[in-house]
Amino acid sequence: MALIQTSLIWVAYAVAVALLIVISAVFVFVYQAPRERAVSVTIVSIFTTSALLATVLLLPVDVALVSSTSISSQGRKKDWATPDHVDSIVYTLKIVYYFLYSLDALLCLLVVPFTYFWYEEYDEDAAEHGGQTFGARLWGAFKYTIAFILFVVIIFLVGFFVPYAKQARGDNDTKYLDYFKHLFAQNRGERALSFALGLLMLIGTVIYVLYTGAGLALLPVALVKSAPSVSAPTLAANTASQLEQNRERQRQLEGRNEGREDGLDSRDRRELEALVREERTLIRRERLAAESSGEDRHFLVKAWIKVEAFFRPLKLVGGFLLIILALFIFVSMLITGIDKAKNSICKAHCGYILGKINIFQPMNWVFVKSSKVFPIDYVLFLLLVLFLFCSSVVGIATIGIRFLWVTLFKIRKGHTSPQALLLSTVLMTLIVLAINYSVAMMIAPQYATYGPQTFCDRKPRHPDEQPNCSHHKSAIRPCSELSDQKWAKEVCTPSVASTFINRVTINFPFFGVVLFWAQFAFLGVYLVVFLTTLFRTPKLDQEQLDRDLEEEEEEGLLAATGRRFRAGWQDVTGHGAKNNYGSTETNGERS
Repeated sequence: MALIQTSLIWVAYAVAVALLIVISAVFVFVYQAPRERAVSVTIVSIFTTSALLATVLLLPVDVALVSSTSISSQGRKKDWATPDHVDSIVYTLKIVYYFLYSLDALLCLLVVPFTYFWYEEYDEDAAEHGGQTFGARLWGAFKYTIAFILFVVIIFLVGFFVPYAKQARGDNDTKYLDYFKHLFAQNRGERALSFALGLLMLIGTVIYVLYTGAGLALLPVALVKSAPSVSAPTLAANTASQLEQNRERQRQLEGRNEGREDGLDSRDRRELEALVREERTLIRRERLAAESSGEDRHFLVKAWIKVEAFFRPLKLVGGFLLIILALFIFVSMLITGIDKAKNSICKAHCGYILGKINIFQPMNWVFVKSSKVFPIDYVLFLLLVLFLFCSSVVGIATIGIRFLWVTLFKIRKGHTSPQALLLSTVLMTLIVLAINYSVAMMIAPQYATYGPQTFCDRKPRHPDEQPNCSHHKSAIRPCSELSDQKWAKEVCTPSVASTFINRVTINFPFFGVVLFWAQFAFLGVYLVVFLTTLFRTPKLDQEQLDRDLEEEEEEGLLAATGRRFRAGWQDVTGHGAKNNYGSTETNGERS
C-alpha cells in the first residue's frame, strides 16, 4: 500500500513536469521573434524554464510524501512508517532536490551565459563564405563564459570556508537551538551549497520584489484590458469614417493653398501636419481592425478569431477573480510577516524562523485542508505557482530588462530577440528561487513544513509506545517545530524543502533577515502598482502604440466593463453597434 501511494505521488509529479514542458514551450514560442529563432536558444530556454518550474513544484510532492507516513486523524505514524522507511523517503527527496537546485544553478550561471555568447559569436557573412569554423565559434563563446565559471568557483569557495554566525554556533546558549540543531550544516559541502543557494535566492528576491510585485497587480488588469471596449467591426467602421473626414479636411486645406504665393499660413500648416500624422495612425488602425476581424485570412484563422472573441468575456471574469486571488495572497503574506516579526523565537538570529502559526492565515489554511486529499493541494499549488510565474513574465514584459534606468531589452510577444529571451530566462530562474522561499515561508508556511501532519498531545500508557488519540480528538495538535513532547518529534517529519530553506537562514542569518524584510517591500510594490493601475491604466509610449497598432484608453480599470462584454458579442456576430441615428458608435462618440 505504501509503495502504491508513493508511486502515485511521483506519477502525478511526472504528469505535472510534462505539462510544464508544454507551458515552457508555449511561453518561449509566443515571446520569441520568429525571424530570429535559433535552435540552441529555443532549446536552452525551454529546458531551463521547465527545470526551474519543476523545482518549485516539487514542494507539494515533498509534503505529500512526508505526510503519507502519518495518520492525521489520529496523530500517529502509520504501522509501515518505520524510522528507516521515513529516512529512505527523505533521502530520495534530498537527492532530487540537490539535483534540481544544482541543475538550476548550472543552467543560470553557466549554460545560459554560454548560449548567449554562442549566439553572439555567430557571423552570418563569415559562415556563408566558410570563414567561421565551429571551433572558433566555440572558443569565442567559452572565453567569455570563463568569467562566470570563476564566479561559480568563488561562490562555492566562500561558502566552503565562511564561518558560521555566532548565534548559529550556539555561543549564546539560547534554548531555541536545541530543536534547530538538525538544521546546521553537517559538512562543508552542505555549507557551500547552502551559501550558494542563499546568495542566488537573495539576488532573485531583489528581482522578485520589482518584477513579480508589479506583475501581480498588472496581470489581472492585462486580462481585463485584453478585452477591448470596441469590437473589430465597430472599430473598422468608425476608423473608415474618421479617415474619410481627415482626408476631406486635408483637401480643404490644400484647396486654400491654390493661388497663394506664400502657401499656407503657419496655423493651417500645423493643422495639415497634424492631419497627416493622424492619417497614418488611422490607416494603421484600419489594418488592425481588418486583421482582428480575420479579413483575407485562412478559414481556420477566422474560426479561431471567432472562438477567441466568444470566450473573451471569460477573460474579464478571470481578471477579476485573479484580482481577488492576488489580494488573498497579499493578506496571507502580510499576516505571516506580522506573525514572524512578533512571534519568531529567535528573530534576526535565525532569519525570523517561525516555530508555529500564531495567527490564523487563510491561504495556509486552504492548503493544509486540501492536502488531506492528494492531489487537490497539488492542483491548487500548480495554479498558484503558474499565477506567480505569469505575473513575473508580465512584470518583465512591462518594465523590460534594465540596468538602473537604462532599458537594455524589451520583452514583447513575437518580438523578443534571442539575447533578451536568454536574459529573461536567467531572471525567471532567480525569481523562481525567490518564489520558492516566499511560498514556503510566507504564503503557506505550515503547509510547506508539515502539511496536514498532527501529533497526539497525551501521555502514552507505556514509555515505549506512541500515545493514542483515537478517542480523544481534542488532544490532536498540528505539528510544529516547538512541540516539546518526545513523541511529537518522532511523529512529525518536516519537508525537505523547508529544511533546506531554514538551513540557509539559520546558518547565514544575514540572508534570512534580508529575505524576510524583502517580503514587505514586495507587498509595498504590489500595493502601489495595484492602486495606481486600478484607477489609471499605465500609458505606453507612442512608438509602442504605433508598433502594436493600438489606441491607448485614458480610463480606469473599473470603467467601460459593459462595453467590453458588448464588444466581444459584436466580434462574434460580425456586426458593429448602432445608435439611434443609424451610425456606428464607440467610446460614447457618434460618427
